[in-house]
Amino acid sequence: MLKPDLILLDEPTSALDRTVQKQIVALLRRLQEEHGLTYLFISHDLAVVRALAHDLIVMKEGEVVERGETEALFACAQHPYTRELMAASQLADGRLSTGE
Repeated sequence: MLKPDLILLDEPTSALDRTVQKQIVALLRRLQEEHGLTYLFISHDLAVVRALAHDLIVMKEGEVVERGETEALFACAQHPYTRELMAASQLADGRLSTGE
């Protein structure tokens, strides 16, 4: 219990402003590196997902529709639902804000 291999995080930054989200993401990254943690990170906030995740699974109605390395999916999503999610999250410059 004191040294978990896996931590489940379900929308851990959803009610936080972007400044605090950035701090939480930095803390999670540091803890992951220091302790060799694996996170199962559940979120609708693609900017936070992109900033934290190495691998990504996209689900629709409880079914996996796409999976792969995070940056590869952001660069070239194959499934229409994944593309719709990413398009809905775009900022004016065409890139997602990762809080960095």
